[in-house]
Amino acid sequence: ARTTMTYIAKKCGVRFQPPSIILIYKEDNKDKTRQRIMPVRNFSKFSDCSLAAEKLKNSPRHKAYLEGVSLRQLQKLYSLLKSHLGGESLAESLEKFQQEETIDPEEDMNKLDDKELAKRKSIMDELFEKNRKKKDDPDFIYDIEVEFPQDEQLESCGWDAESGEEI
Repeated sequence: ARTTMTYIAKKCGVRFQPPSIILIYKEDNKDKTRQRIMPVRNFSKFSDCSLAAEKLKNSPRHKAYLEGVSLRQLQKLYSLLKSHLGGESLAESLEKFQQEETIDPEEDMNKLDDKELAKRKSIMDELFEKNRKKKDDPDFIYDIEVEFPQDEQLESCGWDAESGEEI
């Protein structure tokens, strides 16, 4: 019986010439860092980045290696490659991607289509996970109690007023 290897992704990046996705990883039980180059074929400035990222992540050849790489990161790498193929500089591509990945708190998400809404939710989930404190974090504190200052008189709202009527 052959045991399956576990690969721990350390870094993932893109190379423009020749177009490739590059993964720096370690094997589960070894200290040696390795590099895997995954050539990007049949991809143009008109290709769908999400589809290309899913195909790569689910590819039988690369699936085990890309286990620790998020689909969003692969989509970002493909979008950088797509922008490069479209003639944009790396700085322009990163700036454009940053604008797409930033959530405007004033935006009305009720007016978005399903695909755009899913994208925004995915961005928020990733940001939440990045900022979340876990039990094994050194600065994790269980059961924080905070006293909020009450400098001014509290406003009363109609819905929270006690009423004599039972519903």
